[in-house]
Amino acid sequence: MTDRIPLSMPESAPDAQALERAFGRVLASGRFILGEEVSGFEAELARYVGGARVVGLSSGSDALYCALRALDVGPGAEVVTTPLSFIATAEAIMRTGARPVFADVEPEGLGLDPARVTLTRATRAILPVHLFGQPADLDGLTALRVPVVEDAAQALGARHFGRAVGSVGAAGCFSFFPTKPLGALGDAGALVCADGDLAERVRRLRQHGAAERELYLELGGNFRLDALQAAFLRARLPLLDGWLVERREHAAAYARELAGIDGLDLPVVRDGTDPAWAHYVVRVRDGRRDALGRWLDERGIASAVYYRRPLHLQPVFARLGYRRGDFPVAERAADESLALPIFPGLSANQRGRVIEAVRELFRRPAATR
Repeated sequence: MTDRIPLSMPESAPDAQALERAFGRVLASGRFILGEEVSGFEAELARYVGGARVVGLSSGSDALYCALRALDVGPGAEVVTTPLSFIATAEAIMRTGARPVFADVEPEGLGLDPARVTLTRATRAILPVHLFGQPADLDGLTALRVPVVEDAAQALGARHFGRAVGSVGAAGCFSFFPTKPLGALGDAGALVCADGDLAERVRRLRQHGAAERELYLELGGNFRLDALQAAFLRARLPLLDGWLVERREHAAAYARELAGIDGLDLPVVRDGTDPAWAHYVVRVRDGRRDALGRWLDERGIASAVYYRRPLHLQPVFARLGYRRGDFPVAERAADESLALPIFPGLSANQRGRVIEAVRELFRRPAATR
């Protein structure tokens, strides 16, 4: 039986020995919370994204929350964001006591559409998502002259006109969940910003609002990046660019080999951008998305839907008063999107199996699909 092709996997290339050395280093130090491993990772990531300040945090979700809090987003405020994302994006806004205000996405890149953003006197920030590792329209969004917090959870290593995604807005938030482009061996995140005062406030928030030991200036939380995950990330960060090369090679092959199939739309890359390709998501028209997913599954190929129900239609946000039809572009994308396997270590043979399986379904007469 042919081996099953997974959708994604933590990068496990030949870095096991480096991870073991990192573990041993932390164990020998006896320092498991913050410390030199965290500050070392913060400095190394700062160099990677172009000299910005970095604060290591417990997760990408907490990075979003801390960014908004540090920008004084709270009760009575509004934050404009996309309905096409993981729940953590809008959840972070609600955690501050502010109100998420959804706006529709662009038809091709599926990023927050600047032309559809409505600002009010209560707007304190805009929170776009670099969905699937594709940079959103940062030029259009920053031109609105409201602080932009980049949800770059899926996009470390992506570039926007030569600049690292996450370093363009007032703050950028990254996740190091194991299947992200740079994955830890558990939960971890980071915030990137240029403003020293903003970074310092986030450092305070991650330590229960403490300015120093037993001196608390505000309510924060336990949002610290632990030393062990920081050490693992330090071991893997030097490998990231090589992994991104593999992801981009896979994306280029899919774009080349799946082009021109009637009923299948491929990701469109915005001019001046270089995606990280956390996921390779195609659009399947005419209600055939789930049929393609089943077809691939029968042939031992994993696929996934991101995100089947847009945020404005999630029960937890019902009190915001949105209805189906409010954001038709996002809703259509949720009905059509399917992620194909893409990860470092995916072989050319495995990729070829995915391509041939997709082609085979679309070659079949419509009545037999």
